[in-house]
Amino acid sequence: MTVKQKLFGMEIDALNMGQAIDCLHSWMAEDRRESCRYVVTPNVDHAVLWQEHEGLRAAYREAAMVLADGHPLVWASRLLGRPLPERVPGSDLVPKFFASCQERGRELRVFLLGAAPGVAARAARNIHERWPMVKVVGVYSPPLGFEKDPDENELILGRVMLTQPDLVVVGLGAPKQECWVAQHHGELAAKAALCVGATIDFLAGEKRRAPHWMQRLGIEWLHRMLSEPRRLVKRYAKDAWVFPQLVVKQWLAPSRTWR
Repeated sequence: MTVKQKLFGMEIDALNMGQAIDCLHSWMAEDRRESCRYVVTPNVDHAVLWQEHEGLRAAYREAAMVLADGHPLVWASRLLGRPLPERVPGSDLVPKFFASCQERGRELRVFLLGAAPGVAARAARNIHERWPMVKVVGVYSPPLGFEKDPDENELILGRVMLTQPDLVVVGLGAPKQECWVAQHHGELAAKAALCVGATIDFLAGEKRRAPHWMQRLGIEWLHRMLSEPRRLVKRYAKDAWVFPQLVVKQWLAPSRTWR
């Protein structure tokens, strides 16, 4: 049974990358269930949002796997005596899982949901070239505000049902993607869904990951902020102010009951 570490109210699975991939393979080997399992990958921004966003808290409670995406979460877990083995970012988990399917000779049917129009199609071409065992059977970029439109939601669920993927890669941004999947996972015709932010953009070459040295130092957030300052500076400033407070609160009151 997976060990879960409670950090800032979130229960995070203490898994490394290899263990997370093995878990996904075990899900893919099973028959389809009535409800689609889904994975969330919290980072510092999620930890801050979790404190005030009931929808995100509800999504986390229903998630089948919760993986730490962010060095600060891993560092904080060790400081607080609730250690996580390593960072398992969604932007690494997806390509590494695809690579493992290629190595094992296991065909994987994938639906890409999210990113700007045309981006997922480019990601699909790159996936097919790099990992021929991974078949992208559908892509869709929903319009702004789709989550409030019942007809649009039915359209998305219908497209997934029509293509019968094993896996849905969801790149709608947090907390929208987590809340949407949590709301609809009972109707989502797939074995699993991964809520993984900008991963479709990375697979398409639309956005570039931070250099490896920045990733190793735990400052990939800086690269992202400099790439999209108008969108991210305010968010990261808030996170930098609130997150240390969360660490101190849990340090001083480790048995505190979080919401």
